[in-house]
Amino acid sequence: MTKITVLKGDGIGPEIMDAGLNILSVFKEKGLFDYEISEELVGGAAIDAVGKPLPEKTVESCQSSDAILLGAIGGPKWDDCKERPEAGLLALRKQLSLYANIRPIQVSEELVHLSPIKEDRIAGTDFVIVRELTGGIYFGEPRQLNDTEALDTCVYTKEEIERIMRAAFELAQTRRKKVTSVDKSNVLATSKLWRKVAEEVSQDYPDVTLEHQLVDSCAMVMITKPKEFDVIVTENMFGDILSDEASVLTGSLGVLASSSLSKTGIHLFEPIHGSAPDIAGQNVANPLSMIYSVTMMLRDSFKQYKLADMVDEAVKKVMQKGIMTKDLGGNYSTTDVTKYIREELIEIIGG
Repeated sequence: MTKITVLKGDGIGPEIMDAGLNILSVFKEKGLFDYEISEELVGGAAIDAVGKPLPEKTVESCQSSDAILLGAIGGPKWDDCKERPEAGLLALRKQLSLYANIRPIQVSEELVHLSPIKEDRIAGTDFVIVRELTGGIYFGEPRQLNDTEALDTCVYTKEEIERIMRAAFELAQTRRKKVTSVDKSNVLATSKLWRKVAEEVSQDYPDVTLEHQLVDSCAMVMITKPKEFDVIVTENMFGDILSDEASVLTGSLGVLASSSLSKTGIHLFEPIHGSAPDIAGQNVANPLSMIYSVTMMLRDSFKQYKLADMVDEAVKKVMQKGIMTKDLGGNYSTTDVTKYIREELIEIIGG
């Protein structure tokens, strides 16, 4: 049977995870998708329970799963711990060999008014950022820091670049067939290799158009003409910055999900926002980011495209009725929004 490891985590993590699982359970109840859940600890919850942010039991469950759902990690409660909760997520990424972060950016007509960008520029925006996770300046050696000098090393191998490029091109083949490769090849040696490998890989995908942009230019176009992008692929640090820039285009972090792809085929799905400890336990967190994480899982790990489309349709209908949490301008609770989406989904299935 399909196994899903669930990591609720900290802060609002448990609340939004319950919402996501509530929606997923409809398919099990209707006999459309069977699965079993293994709930494990990570982050601050794991520190409280066993004294460390990533227990071996959690790793074992994740490694034997078909997919992983993560809520959120961290909070000020654990600031003085020997190991912070976030160390658990970093260690998990390493254990699972997660090499690519996929972050869709879509601006729906129901939420276009929330974006800080003018409506005529942002309406219809729909692109995906593919960020390389294992290489670059975050992991390069040597590293050095003293009172008068600091050193960071940026390293990329052809193998790492080719792997992330193929992920981007294969994704583009399912969308509008355009890849924008982002680098700084006018300055950096790693970017010169990046661009060279991108050109080589593109030969294997003749149906996909490849364009190159320097990272500073891409950052500007993302604000002025975001509808021009389809799939953006870039290295670790540039991807970190650009994906955070892109996240503000929608007007709320509460509607954005992401996936991290593993070389083993076990992918991790999670909202892009943090644990929001200031609103934890108040039943006001937006559940959509977690529900969209579930739909990403259905598509990417299980090829259940029809089921994922049903959830998206249910969410859209609920939003069109103005049923939203406070961050989207509504006054409905987490459980209220989830209940209405569940009802719409059941109706769609029945219809």
